Amino acid sequence: MTPSKDHVNTAISAISGITLSIYLLIAASLSLLAIFSFYDVLLQVVALIHAEDMTQGVLEVLHALLLTLIIVEILETVTAYFRTNRVLVTPILIAGITAMVRRVLTFGVEQIDPVDVGLTLAAILVLTIAIVFIGKQERADSS
Repeated sequence: MTPSKDHVNTAISAISGITLSIYLLIAASLSLLAIFSFYDVLLQVVALIHAEDMTQGVLEVLHALLLTLIIVEILETVTAYFRTNRVLVTPILIAGITAMVRRVLTFGVEQIDPVDVGLTLAAILVLTIAIVFIGKQERADSS
């Protein structure tokens, strides 16, 4: 190899190491967030037992649980990167749908503009179509 190729390979290796380190830090942070978020779910369930307004309590538990699910889906994206050295899009899209479902759950509780409802439902539709399309593409690539 020529000296310039050695420098390029060294730079690429250094950047790859930095990228992996950042992903590792993100994975550790998301793991901690997931644990704390699940702990919050448990606290919300305990609070639900003593809640006067059961509907509001159930909604708070669902919100906390769905937030935990979103964090876990994003963590799955990071762990999939370690397994495959590729960023997988499907878990990110699933996290997006989960976030939109969290939003839909508030529609009955809060005063919401009909345009906001339509945009949220459109986002769910687009994310669902993207998941189906990517799933078909991944199956075609694997065969």
